[in-house]
Amino acid sequence: MDAKIVGWGHTPFGKHEDKTIEDLIITAAKEAIDHAGLEPSDIDSIWLGHFNSGMVPDGFASSLALNLDDSLRFTPATRLENACASGSAAVYSARNAIKAGSSKVALVIGAEKMTELDTAGVTKALAGASYQKEEADLSFPAIFGKFAAAYFNAHGDSSETLARIAEKNHRNALNNPLAHIRKDLDFDFFNTVTNKNPLIAPPLRLTDCSPISDGAAALIMVSDDRAADFDNAIAFRAAAHINDFLPMSKRDPLKFEGPKTAFANAFSEAGISVNDLDFAEVHDCFTIAELMIYEAMGLAEPGKGANLIKEGTVMADGRLPINISGGLKAKGHPVGATGVSMHVLAAMQLTGTAGGIQKEGAELGCVFNMGGSGVANYCSILEKAS
Repeated sequence: MDAKIVGWGHTPFGKHEDKTIEDLIITAAKEAIDHAGLEPSDIDSIWLGHFNSGMVPDGFASSLALNLDDSLRFTPATRLENACASGSAAVYSARNAIKAGSSKVALVIGAEKMTELDTAGVTKALAGASYQKEEADLSFPAIFGKFAAAYFNAHGDSSETLARIAEKNHRNALNNPLAHIRKDLDFDFFNTVTNKNPLIAPPLRLTDCSPISDGAAALIMVSDDRAADFDNAIAFRAAAHINDFLPMSKRDPLKFEGPKTAFANAFSEAGISVNDLDFAEVHDCFTIAELMIYEAMGLAEPGKGANLIKEGTVMADGRLPINISGGLKAKGHPVGATGVSMHVLAAMQLTGTAGGIQKEGAELGCVFNMGGSGVANYCSILEKAS
């Protein structure tokens, strides 16, 4: 027994000043239920990915989806938290419940309301995903600034490559109506330190960082014996989840071993190599993360990820488009929503319904969602069910 994705919903990502976390959850959930052609009463389990860490006062949000419809009363609902991979934690927990036979129709939601706090407040909240004993005084830009500094020291100044990654993802987002930032910005803007693009955590600039976003995404997952009843069914060829040590002091930042292991395990389970993929949505919380992910997934040797940009391999029209949605960098990164959003966008690609960001003929896709500094790592290989 396994799970199939048969319906999805996705709010636009951005600043939703007029919406609460409850509003976002219910909007995405209703869209997913309607898309699957179900009634709320058909749902037998609810799984919510929501990091929070003080960004909203709703510390007990798992049952908010029940307010969508009175028929959902008494449906078991669980909140999952695994830092920026909280959404994938919800996806994987729902899948495991279906595989175990304890659920037949699961509603999975990822949601985050970040803009209730100012930038300093959000920065402090996100820092809760680091090792407090050693890293409490570090923001996440500072943490990934350390990754970038280590990479630059080993392989040379890669500022231009990071700017090219930002440029790529912002260009991709122009065609994604769900994206937070849809502005046509040129390479020089990303590559030049100015008042509008200051150094945030050297060598990272503001444009190397994902924005503060609100949003939600949702999936309907059903057991195999129900999948034939639906027009769209997406299957998991593989799903790998691994966690690495939380303290950065116990890891070599250049090796990026958590992400590398998750990719290797997923590719092995699926019986594929990275070259079999048609597209990938990966966790570019910072541009240096995307560059290092290229190498962790085996697309390039260590220090050679820049070649994938120069050769066009990862561009929207390249052999293996990476973050054709705009990625976290431009689509946005409402923390708990991100992992669910990635699975939704992959499902859209595989069913040919991704609109302006559609990769023609996409048959096999990869989702990589990461929590913390390469600590919680989820890699899904998805395909249209036969």
